[in-house]
Amino acid sequence: MATGQLFSKQTQALFYNYKQLPIQRMLDFDFLCGRETPSVAGIINPGSEGFQKLFFGQEEIAIPVHSTIEAACSAHPTADVFINFASFRSAAASTMAALKQPTIRVVAIIAEGVPELDTKQLIAYARANNKVVIGPATVGGIQAGAFKIGDTAGTIDNIIQCKLYRPGSVGFVSKSGGMSNEMYNTIARVTDGIYEGIAIGGDVFPGSTLSDHVLRFNNIPQVKMMVVLGELGGRDEYSLVEALKEGKVHKPVVAWVSGTCARLFKSEVQFGHAGAKSGGELESAQAKNQALREAGAVVPTSYEALEGAIRETFEKLVEEGKINAVKEVTPPQIPEDLNTAIKSGKVRAPTHIISTISDDRGEEPCYAGIPMSTIVEQGYGVGDVISLLWFKRSLPRYCTQFIEICIMLCADHGPCVSGAHNTIVTARAGKDLVSSLVSGLLTIGPRFGGAIDDAARYFKDAYDRGLTPYEFVEGMKKKGIRVPGIGHRIKRGDNRDKRVELLQRYARTHFPSVKYMEYAVQVETYTLSKANNLVLNVDGAIGSLFLDLLAGSGMFNKPEIDEIVEIGYLNGLFVLARSIGLIGHTFDQKRLKQPLYRHPWEDVLYTK
Repeated sequence: MATGQLFSKQTQALFYNYKQLPIQRMLDFDFLCGRETPSVAGIINPGSEGFQKLFFGQEEIAIPVHSTIEAACSAHPTADVFINFASFRSAAASTMAALKQPTIRVVAIIAEGVPELDTKQLIAYARANNKVVIGPATVGGIQAGAFKIGDTAGTIDNIIQCKLYRPGSVGFVSKSGGMSNEMYNTIARVTDGIYEGIAIGGDVFPGSTLSDHVLRFNNIPQVKMMVVLGELGGRDEYSLVEALKEGKVHKPVVAWVSGTCARLFKSEVQFGHAGAKSGGELESAQAKNQALREAGAVVPTSYEALEGAIRETFEKLVEEGKINAVKEVTPPQIPEDLNTAIKSGKVRAPTHIISTISDDRGEEPCYAGIPMSTIVEQGYGVGDVISLLWFKRSLPRYCTQFIEICIMLCADHGPCVSGAHNTIVTARAGKDLVSSLVSGLLTIGPRFGGAIDDAARYFKDAYDRGLTPYEFVEGMKKKGIRVPGIGHRIKRGDNRDKRVELLQRYARTHFPSVKYMEYAVQVETYTLSKANNLVLNVDGAIGSLFLDLLAGSGMFNKPEIDEIVEIGYLNGLFVLARSIGLIGHTFDQKRLKQPLYRHPWEDVLYTK
């Protein structure tokens, strides 16, 4: 595997299985290092395509999302690193698919628990095809000032603390990703910092070994010394021992194998990694440290002494003139995410929408402050929910029941009214439910449904001003306005609308006051003296009775009642109710498999 460095400031990667945080950390690192192009060329998210918005510094960018590895590699031929965030169940298959792509040179497998047989097959294929596998069970790697994989080196604060935004002189390799972060900090304190760092992963069979990367570092001119952090279990460190003995490594190596405490335990010990399991004397940390020391590596007496050993080795190279002081640079400041800044109290941002009726931020949604569980457990009805979401208060039961009666009575009025007709025609044209429903709803207006609001407005104005029915009706006539809520195509004075009678009977039984309804009845008496079809219709009944509900319940003041009437709450009842019927007509036509509607010729007057 030897060759030289794996990454550069131009390296780009494909990221498999979208994870917002590690990708954003890569892009923040890019910005910190002064890269001109983002290191993530594309995202592979099986089954998805499009773009994912992320930040590159302060600029928002769109990174392409591809549904397959093949499509991503074809779209981004210069991206030669594959960062695999798949689960252990699919990591092997997706890694093999990536390795088979001619453009992919390096694959990092983040998942732990990849089956060992699968890992061996991946390693064999990679070595046979001159490709590099980092992992499984790795956080990846980093080339300081150039490129990093996923969550390597942690947060931006940690990266700056470890001076990873610019290259140093030390090549570092470790089995542990967590300890890598610790060692980056240690190395930055006592040297000029990291040039490249790799965490090979903690599984028993890593895709690349400690010695693989040390031999690479040996071929990189900018790397002047190496630091190796091994651990008990396995025999990977012995390949490094052999390389040192054979003279293949020409630069100083400071090494430590952790896990010396294992001897304090009476039985075999399994540490955090799958490979960190002491399996005999040769696999003990003590034996490995001794072998590395005898092969020529600088091995301290304890982990606590490792920092001092690194410092001494570095300072010796400086004295010998083999390391020149790195010119320190000031990295740019990474803009802080708005959500993070808000939570920390650093900024305050204006909201764009105000909601006073519902809230779904807690454990369960609330309507006007009442939890959903309460609504269900206490047997709230549709009328209660409307009172909460429309009026922002719990109205008395007689009020909510009246609302429900209105909805039931207005739900449908046959297939011939304009709204139902439009819905039926649209459904028969093969359109979907929403399109069919909307085509019917769009006919609601002053001549169909909207009369409820107008009836309430005019009856209220006339009653509040003390107009007699004669003054009201004749005054409307002079203005050329028909009295809303009065008149019907079919019903007559001797054939009243049953719906109106039901509403009036309910109100007289349950409402504290029906003054507006009684006024409407007086108006009806006067209009019937003019024509037998000028009866109080259902719009007029609902409009006048809703005024009585608002005024008689004692839960609304006059400005609130005026606002409710003006905004159009009452017409909302008709819209809600009639939606039930229009949906029914849509389903009815679909169920009957009715063909496209065409109006009959004989029903059209053709004329010039």
